[in-house]
Amino acid sequence: MPHVTIIDRVSLRQVNLPPKVLRTDAIQSFVTQETLLLTLHCSDGIAATGYAYTIGTGGSSVIALLQDHLAPRLIGRNPVMVEAIWKDLFFHTHATAVGAMTSLALACVDTALWDWRAQSQGLPLWQLLGGAQTRVPLYTTEGGWLHLSPEALVDQTLEAQAQGFKGAKIKIGRPHVSEDVARLSAVRDAVGPGFELMTDANQGFNRAEVVRRARAFDGLGLAWIEEPLPAEDVSGHRQLREHTTIPVAVGESMYHPMQFREYLEQGACSIVQPDVARIGGITPWIKTAHLAETFDVAVCPHFLMELHVSLCAAVPNATWVEYIPQLDDITTSRMQVQHGYALPPETPGLGIAWDWAAIEQRQTTHMEIRAS
Repeated sequence: MPHVTIIDRVSLRQVNLPPKVLRTDAIQSFVTQETLLLTLHCSDGIAATGYAYTIGTGGSSVIALLQDHLAPRLIGRNPVMVEAIWKDLFFHTHATAVGAMTSLALACVDTALWDWRAQSQGLPLWQLLGGAQTRVPLYTTEGGWLHLSPEALVDQTLEAQAQGFKGAKIKIGRPHVSEDVARLSAVRDAVGPGFELMTDANQGFNRAEVVRRARAFDGLGLAWIEEPLPAEDVSGHRQLREHTTIPVAVGESMYHPMQFREYLEQGACSIVQPDVARIGGITPWIKTAHLAETFDVAVCPHFLMELHVSLCAAVPNATWVEYIPQLDDITTSRMQVQHGYALPPETPGLGIAWDWAAIEQRQTTHMEIRAS
């Protein structure tokens, strides 16, 4: 009989990372990234770490869900059984699913399992998952926030263009449509027609207003309008697509592949943006990306560039990585950028080198779960 690896213990940590700049959008501000780290210590000597995040609330609740209900069920399991473990944990917490808290907890486990699998095979994650492309175009969201003046937006975007980015995101949702048009027009005039401008409404509009704004944006050559309506309003997004030629992007506020399926079946989106933490990990993320491919729909994931660069490189229909670094204070690795493209890491596993000394200094929570 071949030797079977088992999970001996699980470490849980929370590290709070304040944003480097003020981040505001149509409905909220980014207070702090509550970074939730889960490490599997396995009998083969591999320590595999996964993570998820919040933007300021709920982190301790995710840790409690992991500590009380999920992590104890990992002890003694074979980490190669990724699908079985995901399904077991999902149904064990079915009373709180589908939703953000359960999906974030599942993501901590699932990303750690895939880190173990890639390390055990000696492969970078993106190659293990398919190795579809060796580089992915990069756009920046480290700027473009809603509180910024048109002049500041122009300066930021010109700087991003000079740095080699192929696009930049501008937040929309100012009180009057004319303000959004003025901001976007100023940036478009400055950067010219060959530079992509993405817009993000953060679910800030109702049906009538988003149609009005989309029509006002005609002629600006926008790459997409992101989260124009509440994520639950599938038919509203379909209606918007009938009234605009601007691609409609959705996904960062969805927590299960079935929710993406509904959008795709109804033709309610042009681009899907699954967030690996919010959808419940790499296992459902990959399923969603392949599902979108069958509809000839592009994948442009939300945030978490350090992990999404590998997932985008794994699938053929990923067309953008979002540049917004947030792990620099607790990692020694950096995402490699070349001529406006993000390059996936070559090291086995997730390709994220955690700075454990910095993590220990910053962590607000640290606990170990072992066999009882």
